[in-house]
Amino acid sequence: MAVTPDNAAPPKPLHGTPLVLLTIAVAFSTFMEVLDMTIVNVAVPHISGSLGVSASEGTWTISSYSLASAIMQPLTGWIARRFGEVRTFCVSVALFVIFSMMCGLATSMPMLVIARLLQGAGSGPMVALSLTLLLSSYPKERQGIALALWAMTVVVAPIFGPILGGYITDNLSWPWIFYINLPVGILAAIITWMLLHKRETKTMKAPIDVVGLFLLVAGVGCLQFMLDNGNDHDWFASPLILTLGLTALVCLVFLVVWEIHAKHPVVDLTLFKQRNFTMGVISLSLGMFAFFGINVVFPLWLQTTLGYTATWAGLASAPVGILAFLLSPIIGRNLQRFDLRILVTFAFLIFAMTSYWFSTFDSAASFATLIVPRFVMGLAIPCFFIPLNQIYLSGLPPTEIASASGLSNFFRTLGSSVSTAVTVTLWQHRGIYHHATLTEYVSSAQPGAAQYIQQLSHMSMGASQRLGFIDQIVTREGLTLAVNDIFYMCAILFILLIPFIWMTRPPFGSAGGAAGH
Repeated sequence: MAVTPDNAAPPKPLHGTPLVLLTIAVAFSTFMEVLDMTIVNVAVPHISGSLGVSASEGTWTISSYSLASAIMQPLTGWIARRFGEVRTFCVSVALFVIFSMMCGLATSMPMLVIARLLQGAGSGPMVALSLTLLLSSYPKERQGIALALWAMTVVVAPIFGPILGGYITDNLSWPWIFYINLPVGILAAIITWMLLHKRETKTMKAPIDVVGLFLLVAGVGCLQFMLDNGNDHDWFASPLILTLGLTALVCLVFLVVWEIHAKHPVVDLTLFKQRNFTMGVISLSLGMFAFFGINVVFPLWLQTTLGYTATWAGLASAPVGILAFLLSPIIGRNLQRFDLRILVTFAFLIFAMTSYWFSTFDSAASFATLIVPRFVMGLAIPCFFIPLNQIYLSGLPPTEIASASGLSNFFRTLGSSVSTAVTVTLWQHRGIYHHATLTEYVSSAQPGAAQYIQQLSHMSMGASQRLGFIDQIVTREGLTLAVNDIFYMCAILFILLIPFIWMTRPPFGSAGGAAGH
C-alpha cells in the first residue's frame, strides 16, 4: 500500500454506479490473484503428468508463484510512490494477464515455472493496492463495508479455486486454469483505469535500496530453490543443495545487517520494535504455513492415493470457504466489539481441532466424512485473517502502514511458499518410512497377512501380480499414515501459536481506521 505525501488533498469518495463498478473491478482482480494460489493445487497431478515430471516437481508451479509474489510485496510501497497507486495497480493487473497467457502456453516444466515466477512478480502489488484503492474511494463512514467486501473476496476465492481448477482440468485441459484470467483481468484493468486515472496519487522520486533488493531476491530465491529441489537431491548430501543453503543463509543474514543501517531500506526492519507487529506477523506467517500446508497436501493425497479426480478433489476441498464467506462481512463490521486476541485464539483452536480430526482418517474415509471437517474449518478463516491484520497494524503511525502491510504480506506469502515445499517433502519422507514399517507385517508369520494372501490366491492372480497388488495397498496406507502425520503436526503448531497472540497489547483500533490510513 502506498502513502501519499502529506500535502496531497485526498480525492472525494465515489458514489452510485462508479463506486459499484470499481468495487466489482477491484474485487475481481483480487479474487483472480488469490484464486491463482489455490486453483493450481488440484491441477498439480495433471500438470506434472502432462509435462512428464513427478508430482513433487509439479508443486513448483505453486511455490514459484508464491515466491515471486512474496519478493514483490515489500516493494509495493516504493513502486506506488514512484509511479502512482492507480497506474501501478493497472500495470500489475495487465502483467498478470500477459503472464497468465504464457503459463497456459508453456510446453515444459521450466517454461511453466518461469511464467509462474513472472506472473507472481506481476501480481505482487495487486492485492495490497486493491484494498488501498477501495478504501480511498469509499466514504469514511462506509469504509468498514469496503473492508468486509475485500475480505469476503479474499476468502471466497479458495472455495471456487479447487472446484474451478478441478472442473477445468477434468473437462477442458489444465492451460485453461490460466486462460480464464484473461477476460477478467482485461475488464478489471480497463474499468479501474477509466474510473480512477484522474484520481492518481502524487508521485515522488524515491531512491531504491539496490543492495537490499539484490540480497532479498538472492536470499529468498536460493532458499526456495533449495526447499523445492532438496528432496530430489538427497538434501545436504548434494553439493548443489549445500551451496544454495549457504548462499541463502549468508544473503539473508547480510540483508538483516544491511537493512538496519540502510538510509532507504527495501525491508523496514525497525517495524519489529513494535511488539504487536512482531507477534502478529509471527502468528500470521506460521499460521499460514500450517493452513497452506494442509490445503496443498489434502488434494494431492486425494488424487494420487485415493483415486479422486481433480473435480472431486476440488469439491472435497471447497467447503472450507462456505462459513468463511458468510462470516467475513459480519466479523469485518463488528471488529471493534471483540477482544481480537480471543477471536484469533478461537481460530487457532478450530484449526487445531479440525487438523487433528483429519489426522484420524484412514484410506477408507468417504467423501461425506472428509468434507465435514473442511466445512467446520471455514469457521476459523475470518477469525484468523481479519483480526490479525488489525493487530499487527495497531499502534503504527499512518506513515508506516504501507511498509507494515508490505512486510506482513511478504512473510505471509513466504510462509505459504515454504510450506508447499516442506509439507510435500515431509509427506513423501513419512510415506517411505510408513511403507517400510508396514512391509514388515506382510509375511506368512502374521495371521492377518497370511489370510489376505490366501484370499488373493483364489483370484487367479500370479505370484508377481499378488505382490504388486499388496505393494499398492501398502503404499496407499503408508501415504495415508504420512498425511495423518502432517495434519497432526499442523494441529500442534496451531496450539503452539496461541501464546504469541496473547503477547500483543490492546487497544487494537477500529478496522476502518488502521487500514484506511
